[in-house]
Amino acid sequence: MASSPFPKISSMIRSIVFSLFFFACFCNGFYLPGSYMNTYLQGQKIFAKVNSLTSIETELPFSYYSLPYCEPEGGIKKSAENLGELLMGDQIDNSPYRFRMNKNESLYICTSNPLTEHETNLLKQRTDDRYQVNMILDNLPAMRYAKQKGINIQWTGFPVGYTPTGSNEDYIINHLKFKVLVHEYEGSAMEIISTGEEGMGVISKPDEKASGYEIVGFEVVPCSVKRDPEAMSKLKMYDTIDTMDCSLEPEKSQVIRERERVSFTYEVEFVKSDIRWPSRWDAYLKMEGARIHWFSILNSLMVIFFLAGIVFVIFLRTVRRDLTRYEELDKEAQAQMNEELSGWKLVVGDVFREPECSKLLCVMVGDGVQIAGMAVVTIVFAAFGFMSPASRGMLLTGMIILYLILGIAAGYVGVRLWCTIKGHSDGWRSVSWSVACFFSGIVFAVLMVLNFVLWGSKSTSALPISLFFVLLSLWFCISVPLTLLGGFLGTRAEPIQFPVRTNQIPREIPARKYPSWLLVLGAGTLPFGTLFIELFFILSSIWLGRFYYVFGFLLVVLLLLVTVCAEVSVVLTYMHLCVEDWRWWWKAYFASGSVALYVFLYSINYLVFDLQSLSGPVSAILYLGYSLLMAFAIMLSTGTIGFLTSFYFVHYLFSSVKID
Repeated sequence: MASSPFPKISSMIRSIVFSLFFFACFCNGFYLPGSYMNTYLQGQKIFAKVNSLTSIETELPFSYYSLPYCEPEGGIKKSAENLGELLMGDQIDNSPYRFRMNKNESLYICTSNPLTEHETNLLKQRTDDRYQVNMILDNLPAMRYAKQKGINIQWTGFPVGYTPTGSNEDYIINHLKFKVLVHEYEGSAMEIISTGEEGMGVISKPDEKASGYEIVGFEVVPCSVKRDPEAMSKLKMYDTIDTMDCSLEPEKSQVIRERERVSFTYEVEFVKSDIRWPSRWDAYLKMEGARIHWFSILNSLMVIFFLAGIVFVIFLRTVRRDLTRYEELDKEAQAQMNEELSGWKLVVGDVFREPECSKLLCVMVGDGVQIAGMAVVTIVFAAFGFMSPASRGMLLTGMIILYLILGIAAGYVGVRLWCTIKGHSDGWRSVSWSVACFFSGIVFAVLMVLNFVLWGSKSTSALPISLFFVLLSLWFCISVPLTLLGGFLGTRAEPIQFPVRTNQIPREIPARKYPSWLLVLGAGTLPFGTLFIELFFILSSIWLGRFYYVFGFLLVVLLLLVTVCAEVSVVLTYMHLCVEDWRWWWKAYFASGSVALYVFLYSINYLVFDLQSLSGPVSAILYLGYSLLMAFAIMLSTGTIGFLTSFYFVHYLFSSVKID
């Protein structure tokens, strides 16, 4: 007598619950504080933090202290980071830059030892590659303003150094002029409590009054200042010095040269502002080019209405007319008409014949459901403001959590489709394992190769071995068991019954003047037309270090993309059936999934024409590797949307036919 599967399933559920608990503990243990409001008292000490050095030319982040900068008095201490920050290569450390709330100061930090040949070459290389120093104060990135050709431009961070036009010398940024915007808080029913270095927490206290300052802006003006190292080295850290005016004259700037000693100083000015704490990120998230976003949406709507008209014609004028005329005939007339059938009605005995590589199709559809579900839920949450930019890495962490949990949906859909095609559930475990390992395994393999490249470059974005083991644990302890559980539930669900029987001998497909795959590949241009404008902003956010936070537009574009994919796949499927081509399964999948080909080609176009500053083979390998993964994920998700829509269209179409 066979043993019951339920004890195995219950033990699987226990392991999943334990794994989710472990993952929650892991994410909480690596959470970066600062997403809550901090209020500071007059004169309270606040220390800025430093993130990894970044460059749009190499896309390889490096540690701030890989350069000969001044270290804090108590030594370098790394801040807690969540999973998303670790995967993005962020490395947040403490810094010696100390501020005292609402007190303007000009202070000395330290004077470096004479620069060695290695340090000199490294500083010159980082300057030539246009690396930026990224500082953080109260979880706000330092912002820099400049004017070019009469246009105000803003950046986050400041350069390591610069090279004047027509000069062969490089100069280091060693003096920083900070402006901290503060909003004075006064009110009752609040009490200020200490939360350590991050600031003061605010809790309810109805019988007392509280006052303090909230940091609502953090700006920096970088300067290069030549100082006497002998005189400066006699000072102690945080000794007061005279304020300086930034000068671009070479003789007054600190050159990067071997045996030179560099003195690091800074000054800070506190300015009261009417900006309130909830609005302090508005300066970083200013939405530019709103008209372009609206143009993209209107363009997509035109494509949707065009395709919707075609679908309307197919359903109401062609299909409905044929079915109505057929049903009005008596049996003798129907039998005579069966001999005169043409078009899609001729393939009634082959339309549900098992496709080639049916297992691979089930696996790709299951993974597509998982990826599409993750994307939709993440963008919905982001559009409604649940993922604040103040919580660095939270977007990526949320995507990983959703991907792991949606493994149950992937297993269910993949196995149920398998049972529907085969007519039985034999082999469902193999399908479930394939669904769990197909996309994740490919991503893991590509990331391993890219990580070896990053290790060779000694970049902070290289994942440590310990994090790889954590990712493997999450994969096999959460995603795989959930996928197997979903597959088990898929075997318990009733398979979808085909409305017509399949003939034993396949029908011969008439020869065509042009290959059908040419039409399938061309169909991907329509979904790409709804996506490419928003794709430009997304690529700019990833590779040019710009903030992307117009998730409302992205949500609308995503809904339009889903609609276009569904319509394109239905139209192409109907066209193939009309020419008696019953092999529609894979063609329906790639009719919408072929948009990934155009996304990858557009990524190459973006690399050549918009990322001209990107230099070096390592940077190109990283860019192409990540772009390939993105295109592959888009193919699985859009292909799944098109296939499922076409499947239900074909099922509905032939369920109305009474041909035996």
